[in-house]
Amino acid sequence: MVGKDHMGDCARLTIRGPVVAADASHGDSIAVNGVCLTVVDVLPGEQFSADVMGETLNRSSLRTLEVGSPVNLERAAAVNSRLGGHIVQGHVDGTGQILARTPAEGWEVVRIALPDPLARYVVEKGSITVDGISLTVSALGDDWFEVSLIPTTRELTTLGRAAVGTPVNLEVDVIAKYVERLMQRPAE
Repeated sequence: MVGKDHMGDCARLTIRGPVVAADASHGDSIAVNGVCLTVVDVLPGEQFSADVMGETLNRSSLRTLEVGSPVNLERAAAVNSRLGGHIVQGHVDGTGQILARTPAEGWEVVRIALPDPLARYVVEKGSITVDGISLTVSALGDDWFEVSLIPTTRELTTLGRAAVGTPVNLEVDVIAKYVERLMQRPAE
């Protein structure tokens, strides 16, 4: 990230991202650490800016970003493209914190605190999104979950280098949320 301008209860982020900015246009969606943002301006030097409202700052780790912070960037999937992972919307449900990192031969296990309001949506071998990275839950406790990072994920994402104590954005499986909502409402 190259800039963060505070504007009362919101902020404007300026981000350098050669791949995502190359074909970005005003109004496009780009996920920043898993938070879907709208491109306000495409700027010289392979940069774009996006406004972040107070609700998003309060619910995500974007509030902790500083100039120079590395971020994960992802363009929105086109409707006519292959779905290469889990269904991810870029609508952050809350934040967790990295509790532990356990290296293994060829991968690494990362344990993350699971906020109580999100726990009911997380299942072992189910999907979860951490800072925009679609991952499979490899282990689960009452107030934590684990994901296993392959070398490519460790090398290409901020999660691969994030220290214990780092806050991370969490997005739970949207299908689980819809099922819960349907079960709560009587059929008419």
